[in-house]
Amino acid sequence: FLCSVFQPENLQKNWLREFYQVVHAHKPHFMALHCQEFGGKNYEASMSHVDKFVKELLSSDAMKDYNRARVYLDENYKSQEHFTALGSFYFLHESLKNIYQFDFKAKKYKKVTGKEIYSDTLESTPMLEKEKFPQDYFPECKWSRKGFIRTRWCITDCAFDLVNIHLFHDASNLIAWETSPSVYSGIRHKALGYVLDRIIDQRFEKVSYFVFGDFNFRLDAKAVVETLCAKATMQTIRAADTNEVVKLIFRESDNDRKVMLQLEKKLFDYFNQDVFRDNNGTALLEFDRELSVFKDRLYELDISFPPSYPYSEDSSQGKQYMNTRCPAWCDRILMSHSAKELILKSENDEKIVIYDHIGPNVCMGDHKPVFLSFRIAAGAGKPIANVHKCCVVQ
Repeated sequence: FLCSVFQPENLQKNWLREFYQVVHAHKPHFMALHCQEFGGKNYEASMSHVDKFVKELLSSDAMKDYNRARVYLDENYKSQEHFTALGSFYFLHESLKNIYQFDFKAKKYKKVTGKEIYSDTLESTPMLEKEKFPQDYFPECKWSRKGFIRTRWCITDCAFDLVNIHLFHDASNLIAWETSPSVYSGIRHKALGYVLDRIIDQRFEKVSYFVFGDFNFRLDAKAVVETLCAKATMQTIRAADTNEVVKLIFRESDNDRKVMLQLEKKLFDYFNQDVFRDNNGTALLEFDRELSVFKDRLYELDISFPPSYPYSEDSSQGKQYMNTRCPAWCDRILMSHSAKELILKSENDEKIVIYDHIGPNVCMGDHKPVFLSFRIAAGAGKPIANVHKCCVVQ
């Protein structure tokens, strides 16, 4: 499984090279690639790059053993109430037999053959469910593209949902810093809860699910700043006309009052970036708290990679973070507790389950893609008595 954010054309070669290396290393038989902000922020100008990217993925030598594919691209940017800029790609290796995808309208599984691409018409394809979050979830963003796409699959009598998700960002570092947990954390909590309720409602049989994409989860800003700047004094700078706080400056109490951190709406300039990179930023994981609310519903493997956002988009700075936001693990792969049980436990010492990021030393855009590789036991998804029923195609 892979999840990622798509970036502009100048990074496509890097991106694809690193992606293919991971595919080659793990040789998955079923592969899911979830993209958010497909075409980048300026999608009207970049949709032509998207087509090139899709063609390259479907025809490249690195992917030649994947003889079936489904591509779902939400490219309909003129439809304000529906557009999510999500892209979901699914590739099936030639060695896989009898793969079925669920038709949500007919409520039955259909055998997957050939390669198909769906773009403008996602609203009318019965093979997925797509929703954009209601506008009132995030009123300050007048045209948000946040939402989700869900597909359902059945492989070796094992049925599961794959949900591509994009949750709301932090609009201002200063507002995020005010309360713990932040107001934005509350908005993401509400939206993620909405998705989880939707995928286990009464309309369809309940199956295991994987939810992956850009959750925009952030570290608890108040707690991080208090820890990073424990011995600092804070100076508040206000706008002359409105008296609104526009900047906070944290200085060391001694040491010539050296500036440790400057905080503005879109500035998080901390003097020592190594703290986010050393030992994969592990020291900061205690501030990664947004998932704790969902611990009864969602499981995640241990994180052993550095924060996935916001990386510099300068192609010579593969490891450098931008000083716009506090680095955080925005890109995640989460699963239901029943999905966790599906993942084959290692029978010897080799690592069968791998949760990591792609392109650690290469510029991949402002997000580093994150991937999960695992094996599923045949028939794992069903109690023994029901194994034959899962994928009966009527």
